[in-house]
Amino acid sequence: MQCTNFIPDSDFELYAAVPASAAVFLLRGDEGTEPYVSKTSNLRRRLQRLLGAVDGQSRKLNLRERARSVEWSITGSDFEASFLLCRVLRREYPQTYEKRLRLRFAPLIKLILDNPYPRAIVTTRISGMKSNARYYGPFPTRVAAEKFCNDSLDLFKMRRCVDDLHPDPAFPGCIYSEMKMCLAPCFKGCSDEEYAAEVERVQQFFQSGGESLVREIERQRDEASTNLDFEGAAAQHARLEKVKAAIAQLPEIARRLDELNGVMVQPSAERDSVALFKIVAGQICEPVALNVGRAEASRLASKPQSMESRISDALAAVESPKLRGALEWMEHLALLKRWYYRTSKIGELFLADSTGELPMRRVVRGVSRVFRGERPSGDLSETAGDYWKFRAKEAGITEN
Repeated sequence: MQCTNFIPDSDFELYAAVPASAAVFLLRGDEGTEPYVSKTSNLRRRLQRLLGAVDGQSRKLNLRERARSVEWSITGSDFEASFLLCRVLRREYPQTYEKRLRLRFAPLIKLILDNPYPRAIVTTRISGMKSNARYYGPFPTRVAAEKFCNDSLDLFKMRRCVDDLHPDPAFPGCIYSEMKMCLAPCFKGCSDEEYAAEVERVQQFFQSGGESLVREIERQRDEASTNLDFEGAAAQHARLEKVKAAIAQLPEIARRLDELNGVMVQPSAERDSVALFKIVAGQICEPVALNVGRAEASRLASKPQSMESRISDALAAVESPKLRGALEWMEHLALLKRWYYRTSKIGELFLADSTGELPMRRVVRGVSRVFRGERPSGDLSETAGDYWKFRAKEAGITEN
């Protein structure tokens, strides 16, 4: 961050030095006082309001007599500003920055595998960086996550209860076991192997975006038709429609967190450039500027290099974030969720398949659109479709 001292009698020098552009800034006072940290779309105008001379009484915040220095960093987009503000607040207020950020953590589906009888819940908390649980998301709201989770679990017979089970044949069970919607491990209604197999089916369902169950039911429907069991085929077809209705709720970005990889393209504060934010397991890396202007093209004329190669090289040089714990991971997911689910947003996100491969041709087109300030044209849905097809193929699920 750039820094300069603030002298009230020479405030005009400060206003001339700072740009009239978006930035994250920090005002420091005397030693021992808390700094003022914020972001703005026009740094010069905001400092004039906070540090300008006041005529008479005013209810507006004014720090002219308290500020001693100003630090700032220019940002190219609101997403970059939010990411930088989060980092600065964490540094300046290590004990209270969470309240100052006021982030709404992303709703996730958590598959608890540490339990002898695993179950799935909706949560906004990640229990630990090395937990054996599987997390899927992020979802736009808790309501959306709970509806998708409940509609999905209706298709299986995994338990819904929250108690730690101690199987006892004398236990009466619950409403789900009476409705044949649970294998009822609570009273030994199934063997441990059968329950583990059902949990594996649920895990494959979440991991493949529902495609594993779609293929399974389609195969059973086709077998029933071949055997002239038309009533059975009709029942399987009705079940298939229910499955498709459930997976239609799945957002394009929602996937297993350790496979939430990609790159976000944002406008850059640097001239003739865009900012690339590498996403690794839902964690946001430091941005890297990619110069795409004519001057850079002329410089590379003597040694041609494709845009795909330049993007790949730029991302390869980015180090994965070294998070201090699960809380910081949750903050990154919250920032990503808040940007992604906005009705109108600037920038584009391109998601990788489970091998980490990016759709480079679409990324190049996205870089061009962001640089020119154009809107995306369907790249995100194509990327998500390719991802789920890849996951299905990887799981051995083939097209009919």
